[in-house]
Amino acid sequence: MCRSRMATNAAEPTSISPPTPRRSSRNSRATTRTSTSQPSAVPQSPRSAVPSDPSTSNITSANYSSGSSYRLDTSTATASLSSRTSLTSLRGSLPEKPHIYDFSEIRSATNNFLAKRYSASPTPSWRCTLRDKDVIIFQRKFRRKMETSELKDKLSIICRSHHMSIIKLLGASISGNHIYLVYDYMHGANLVDCLRNPRNANFTVLSTWMSRMQIATDLAHGLDYIHNNTGMSINLVHKHVKSSGVIVTEPSFNAKICHFGTAELCGEAVGEQKEGNVVKIGGSGEITEEVSESPADLRRLDSRVLQFEGVRGYMSPEFQLTGVATQQSDVYAFGVVILELLSGEEPLRYKFDRASGNYRKISIIDRAKVVVDGDGDDGGGDRGEDGVEWRLRRWVDGKLKDSFPVEVAEKITRVALECVHVEPDQRPNMRRVAGKISKLYLESKFGRTG
Repeated sequence: MCRSRMATNAAEPTSISPPTPRRSSRNSRATTRTSTSQPSAVPQSPRSAVPSDPSTSNITSANYSSGSSYRLDTSTATASLSSRTSLTSLRGSLPEKPHIYDFSEIRSATNNFLAKRYSASPTPSWRCTLRDKDVIIFQRKFRRKMETSELKDKLSIICRSHHMSIIKLLGASISGNHIYLVYDYMHGANLVDCLRNPRNANFTVLSTWMSRMQIATDLAHGLDYIHNNTGMSINLVHKHVKSSGVIVTEPSFNAKICHFGTAELCGEAVGEQKEGNVVKIGGSGEITEEVSESPADLRRLDSRVLQFEGVRGYMSPEFQLTGVATQQSDVYAFGVVILELLSGEEPLRYKFDRASGNYRKISIIDRAKVVVDGDGDDGGGDRGEDGVEWRLRRWVDGKLKDSFPVEVAEKITRVALECVHVEPDQRPNMRRVAGKISKLYLESKFGRTG
């Protein structure tokens, strides 16, 4: 299989406590002043000590010190001290105590962020070792001010959430306007590279119909869990559903959804009570619960934000227009991923039209509609040449070598097209979608093999 590696499933939190700063009953003010030049890393007990890495110390000293002593610049040390102070109280109040990493641990693990970044993603990320674990650390900006109690509640619930199809958050650290999200590293590749191998366009590890149905089933149940079963009193919105955010694990070839909880913890999403969750991203990056501007104003104000927060081909029409992320927009993005899984095609591509001299946009959604409905027929008629079966065999990924149950392929394509309906209230919820796809998985498995 392709060798690109991604951040994946976060392991269970351990009982090791992060180090806390040394406190003195005397001359506390002087101690605070000196910590800006040399941070303290004295643990609460010998068990909780975090061994230092000599290579880390050398790199840190070379970039942040003057002379032979280890010195941090004032702004970095102040942020670290402030972070330790606020996180100590937060850590103690969490019911199951998910990892609240001291910012100094994040700095040490990433060699003060001088280590090579893990990917070319706009989101800074590093693969490193943290508390003897192979992890991926993602740096994200807070999109809005969040009260400590709100962050505590969300982090506690998200870290307690468990589902085999979701990459579990291991813990987090906070410094200034940034939050650092820590996930375990696990061998695998993202779904994009599995479907469209960058090294060999004719090869895929997902070479059987059942392997595709397994991925579809895993994703459906994972997103259903996020929307309906996390135990939170609000409807969660994932917001970042896309094929590059799905990990296909080795050697089982199961699918896992990345970045669970990112939108919530970074303040990108604000969930309302169970009857209606709305997320509004304003032009300044602030998030509010109500939309007061006209759609035209929203589109103009949010244009810069949407370029970064939305992904071409996965954004529902209403999300492109208003910047409002909902569970319905998650369902839309899920439908696009399923169409990718079936056809192997990109969500959007451009083809040069020699007649006009312009590039013509080709949408995977439009292509799928033509496949199942044809030019005017209802999709249930002739299965000969130019019929549904013939069109499906031409459209479904050729790397499956024409070995798939045509009737099931048609049914799951129609489910995906329901998910990408232009009207949000006409899209099914994920619980219904997961039930349908599970039924089609069983129909595929027991109706035929391979």
